[in-house]
Amino acid sequence: MAALAYNLGKREINHYFSVRSAKVLALVAVLLLAACHLASRRYRGNDSCEYLLSSGRFLGDKVWQPHSCMMHKYKISEAKNCLIDKHIAFIGDSRIRQLFYSFVKIINPQFKEEGNKHGNIPFEDKIASVKVDFLWHPEVNGSMKQCIKVWTEDSVAKPHVIVAGAATWSIKIHNGSNEALSQYKMNITSIAPLLEKLAKTSDVYWVLQDPVYEDLLSENRKMITNEKIDAYNEAAVSILNSSTRNSKSSVKMFSVSKLIAQETIMESLDGLHLPESSRETSAMILMNVYCNKILKPVDGSCCQPRPPLTLIQKLAACFFTLSIIGYLIFYIIHRNAHRKNKPCTDLESGEEKKNIISTPVSPLEILLQSFCKLGLIMAYFYMCDRANLFMKENKFYTHSTFFIPIIYILVLGVFYNENTKETKVLNREQTDEWKGWMQLVILIYHISGASTFLPVYMHIRVLVAAYLFQTGYGHFSYFWIKGDFGIHRVCQVLFRLNFLVVVLCIVMDRPYQFYYFVPLVTVWFMVIYVTLALWPQIIQKKANGNCFWHFGLLLKLAFLLLCICFLAYSQGAFEKIFSLWPLSKCFELKGNVYEWWFRWRLDRYVVFHGMLFAFIYLALQKRQVLSEGKGEPLFSNKISNFLLFISVVSFLTYSIWASSCKNKAECNELHPSVSVVQILAFILIRNIPGYARSVYSSFFAWFGKISLELFICQYHIWLAADTRGILVLIPGNPMLNIIVSTFIFVCVAHEISQITNDLAQIIIPKDNSSLLKRLACIAAFFCGLLILSSIQDKSRH
Repeated sequence: MAALAYNLGKREINHYFSVRSAKVLALVAVLLLAACHLASRRYRGNDSCEYLLSSGRFLGDKVWQPHSCMMHKYKISEAKNCLIDKHIAFIGDSRIRQLFYSFVKIINPQFKEEGNKHGNIPFEDKIASVKVDFLWHPEVNGSMKQCIKVWTEDSVAKPHVIVAGAATWSIKIHNGSNEALSQYKMNITSIAPLLEKLAKTSDVYWVLQDPVYEDLLSENRKMITNEKIDAYNEAAVSILNSSTRNSKSSVKMFSVSKLIAQETIMESLDGLHLPESSRETSAMILMNVYCNKILKPVDGSCCQPRPPLTLIQKLAACFFTLSIIGYLIFYIIHRNAHRKNKPCTDLESGEEKKNIISTPVSPLEILLQSFCKLGLIMAYFYMCDRANLFMKENKFYTHSTFFIPIIYILVLGVFYNENTKETKVLNREQTDEWKGWMQLVILIYHISGASTFLPVYMHIRVLVAAYLFQTGYGHFSYFWIKGDFGIHRVCQVLFRLNFLVVVLCIVMDRPYQFYYFVPLVTVWFMVIYVTLALWPQIIQKKANGNCFWHFGLLLKLAFLLLCICFLAYSQGAFEKIFSLWPLSKCFELKGNVYEWWFRWRLDRYVVFHGMLFAFIYLALQKRQVLSEGKGEPLFSNKISNFLLFISVVSFLTYSIWASSCKNKAECNELHPSVSVVQILAFILIRNIPGYARSVYSSFFAWFGKISLELFICQYHIWLAADTRGILVLIPGNPMLNIIVSTFIFVCVAHEISQITNDLAQIIIPKDNSSLLKRLACIAAFFCGLLILSSIQDKSRH
């Protein structure tokens, strides 16, 4: 009864809400969100620097999130590289001195807070030629004015960055009198023109006063109240005219420290000075404001302008525009022809007569329609991760953000279960299910930032290895059983694996190796193909006639393992092979192939394990050792129970080991050899019981069919800043934002999967002569792409 109700309910849902209607809804959502963000930017301004300096919130105890953009955490080498030959000056009181110390410690963490507290403090890194000075001017008065005035003279070298601010000393010395506030206004009014003049050639920041924790203030500071501080801040803001947006010649208000202080001032030791973590956050904001536009870090989207379009991107935009125009013209002509051939009514009988039979869709129409849809999708990709239209935020990991969604999708997966069409080990529905739940877990891992939690990281490494295991198992099984080593099969697989990534490399201006998983499965597919296709070609049909061929295949696999071991422990040889042109254009990242070597080496044995498992399984199946009937255990009851026990113990043992990992490098070193333990344990647990082998989760299987597109698309339209952050379509509501962005993301991935399948049928024909012509065209295309890429690289350098 429950099953009947479930099936009726599912039919009812599918009747009113199909995949097609979901995609239409996603398109409407994208258009509305784009319009809202455009209107918001026109109204509020498009300067992310202003947001960085004035607004934000804490994601955790010490993680600051600016409004609408991402903040990069600068390392020592990056800070020195940015500030080379630069002079930064801090002018003000003890609070500015604290900010000075925190800023200097980004450049030199060993710098000690010592010296005359009420005097000037210099810092210089002679190697990097960086100079940072603190100038003691606790009041806005004639002394501060004279210091600033000297820099306005043409003959004097000006600091590249000036950070100034003061007020609490004026409140303290004059006991919070109104006369002191009036004098403060007069003094800052006289300084304002000098700061404006300096702002034409330097970056000038006025630091607004942070609130105090009045209960902790000593008796001689009791007159420093938050009410007084607010009055001084209002005076500074009104006089320095911070409301002028996007003006390069105006003084910028550093007001974000007030927000930081409101959350952390309770941790202050004296009620006046901020705790060290808060000062470090303010210093890092200053570093982002100045350095992001120079170094352009991927995860530092604040203060970064939109990257200029490359020549290849412009050509891609022209191609997609022409495709859209071409499809519209084709559609209009086709529609007009359809109207002319519209059924007419027979006056005698009153019945409709059809003039012509509807013609099938032509390959040209499918081609134009596919590129039209792809062009619109790529425009969305560009808007999300290059055009700075939508907002971005940093990731922040908590256990709840990872494990609660995991539990939720597992419940959904168990609820949507159906009977399999066949009950063989690792049947198609089961492998789709396996890919699906693994992909969903990996997606949650990426968006939650769970890579910082080592036990989760190690288990995710097993899931990635399991994908590669399936690559070895699936392709070996196909070649072994069917013996189809034709060029059509190879081209079909390579096209389906690489089409989306090649398009994204062009549109998003990223190297092929950036989407590391696709190069990985592509290379391993070619390794499997070459291993089995080279003489002597050994397939199941040939091996059944003579057991000697089984031994020959094992020799081939042994030689493959030997090659893998050699390359794994000979980094030099590996890098020489993949540094050869044009392979280097595919596998280099940041000028070398180390990242590719690391990724390949991390799962170097698992594809071999997949091939070996497929060989053993198919051999056992051929000899009818396995019982694969519906509801039957895979082996006899005793053997099945024993293997199940061993599998559960092995599975839990690996999890305990992975959870006890303390060092990522050491665990990564062991991972290639031991990951197969948990993979094999899972396969046996899932397949030994007959009832488990007879059902599958249709929910997970649906996602498994588009797992590759989901993995690739997440880089730009679900995550942001090339996976370093999170895309924000709906600011201020993280839960709703995740729901909406996920819905659009899944719809896009599904549509791209369909586009890839449609184009694969047209671009990779079965006729060998036509296929060779297409391959020649594809080779010419890639040659042109290499030439254009070389021209771009030279122009950049």
